[in-house]
Amino acid sequence: MIGKAASLTIAGLAALGTASETAAGGSAIECYQQVDRPAVYETVYENVLVSPGGQRVDYDPPIYGTRESVEQTAPARVTYEVVPAVTRTVYHTVKVDDSGYVWGWRIIHGRKVLCKVWRKARYARVSETLVVEPERARRVVIPAEYESVAREVLVRPEQRRVIEIPPSYQTVARRVLVREGSLGWRRVHIPRHCRY
Repeated sequence: MIGKAASLTIAGLAALGTASETAAGGSAIECYQQVDRPAVYETVYENVLVSPGGQRVDYDPPIYGTRESVEQTAPARVTYEVVPAVTRTVYHTVKVDDSGYVWGWRIIHGRKVLCKVWRKARYARVSETLVVEPERARRVVIPAEYESVAREVLVRPEQRRVIEIPPSYQTVARRVLVREGSLGWRRVHIPRHCRY
């Protein structure tokens, strides 16, 4: 870099000396023109990390439903009940007193006398209860009792899913300097001024 600056300085001094000589009426032998060399840039594309990625957990809650079923609320059982007797009433005539002579007091013409009197046999109608079927115990079977019951049941348990998220990249354009700009000298030919 120092050598380049020194050569530029020498070339500048030579040009000044030539200009002074030309201004003094001398003839120019060599002429140089200052040249500006611009900087050169280039576009570079590179991948830049936008998101590092990671994991995401998806959660689905459990699902419940209702299931109906018939359940026994009371078992079958046996009991006994008393069946009363079956009766029937019948009527018939019975002799209460036999016929024959009896002694009895009577009042005849104001006089109380003891008389022997003939009496017919006496009958009476009486009832009698007859047992047609006696009292008994009857076996009774009571069937089991059932009821429809609705219960909550699990249809699907909860679910968790781990989802891997990959890292995300993006292509970014960047300008980089390839060559720096510089100033230099170029030899030129100018007719009737520079003999080169």
